[in-house]
Amino acid sequence: MPYTGEFEVFENIIQEMSMVYQHDKRPWMIGYSGGKDSTLLCCLVMEMLQRLPKEKINKTVYIVSSDTMVENPIVGNYMHKMSDMINVAGAPLKIKADIIYPKTEDTFWCKVIGLGYPTPEAPGFRWCTERLKIHPMNKYTLDTIKNNGEVILLLGVRKAESTYRANNIRSREIEGKILVPHNDIENAYVYNPLTEIPNEIVWHFLLKDDAKSPWGSDNKYLFSLYQGEHLGEEQSVIGEIDKDKIPVTGNSRFGCWICTMVKEDKSLKAFIDKGETWLIPLREYRNWILELRTTPSAREYKRRNGTMYRKADGELGQGPFTMTTRQEMLRRLLKLEVETNLKLITLEELKAIDEMWDSEGDLSRRSLVDIYREIKGVCLPWDEYKIPIFPKEVVDEIKQHCTENDVEFEMISKLIVEIEANKNYTKSSMVTKAFDRILNQGWLHFESIEKGLSNEDKSNNP
Repeated sequence: MPYTGEFEVFENIIQEMSMVYQHDKRPWMIGYSGGKDSTLLCCLVMEMLQRLPKEKINKTVYIVSSDTMVENPIVGNYMHKMSDMINVAGAPLKIKADIIYPKTEDTFWCKVIGLGYPTPEAPGFRWCTERLKIHPMNKYTLDTIKNNGEVILLLGVRKAESTYRANNIRSREIEGKILVPHNDIENAYVYNPLTEIPNEIVWHFLLKDDAKSPWGSDNKYLFSLYQGEHLGEEQSVIGEIDKDKIPVTGNSRFGCWICTMVKEDKSLKAFIDKGETWLIPLREYRNWILELRTTPSAREYKRRNGTMYRKADGELGQGPFTMTTRQEMLRRLLKLEVETNLKLITLEELKAIDEMWDSEGDLSRRSLVDIYREIKGVCLPWDEYKIPIFPKEVVDEIKQHCTENDVEFEMISKLIVEIEANKNYTKSSMVTKAFDRILNQGWLHFESIEKGLSNEDKSNNP
């Protein structure tokens, strides 16, 4: 039955969607986060398809969710459940719901614990979004284009969300065009059907008909996920929905539980305030990680490429987290898993981190597997294969000789690792190049360079 009155705008969207869908056989792709706008978009698309005769269902609609692997557990579980339900209900409509993940080497823990990346920081140091969300989504999109020639991307963006969002949408609009070429992805076209929907009727529509979505979920639960927020952009016209009469706002940011881009994660706090006290240990770990970024002893004074620099105030610039700090991060994360009974890091990530630590000069080659056994009480599957390059007493002797001869142990350990890694190759040039790279790193010569520059300044300014 067509929508009228307050919901007439949605009827117009469904009719437009139907026309665009039937125009060609290019597949559609929707990014589904589990939030209200992407839920609204999926509801309208599924309802449009349900209205079409079976013979008109002529292409696949991909509904893609991005799991960063550090999602808020409540929201992450909800997103996965919705994806499963959409797959079941959407199969006759050629709807396919997929969950995508970042590459193992790009996950948050591989970057922070494995390589020591400083945690993301506002405003500009936001390496996480690109690696955890954009790269996986771009790969999925490009693979879909490769298999189909072109693709149409449906976005659930609305001008009413914010002034920034409105300006961004307008900058991409082409007057008279429903589909707009994607700015960066060739053979991808963007369709924004929800741009003119005002905030106040989004929840009205989602909560109609006892709040049941076309795939059978309860949108009252989704609404409850937004409760207790105080982000200040829009006060919901519905006001309250559950027996506790918790005030709500219609705007929310459901992000990663470990997010360090904000001083306080209001979404996580809201869940805890509503009684989800089992999330408190996650918040405490997140706050500790946040503090480490500004703890001088937790950071190296050289970058990963071996360079050193001074800031404008003359202080040495900081680089990645130290190996000791990273080991403590892992130790506490594994303890957090035991305490909460949550799966917070995968075996694939642990394997990748283990290899990263080995390549950074861990001559014992057992730091990670020993930490895991210490905390979990069981061995990792590859534990028995982790044999030290040298026995502990030999490593201790090397350290002693380094101290006596004023030689950096880190340099020696990395040289040893390179010899071990290349010992089975016949090309000696590989070892030579590796040695040159290590021996020419700036941190080894920083004091000499600064002294030379200082002497040069004195000679030029007697």
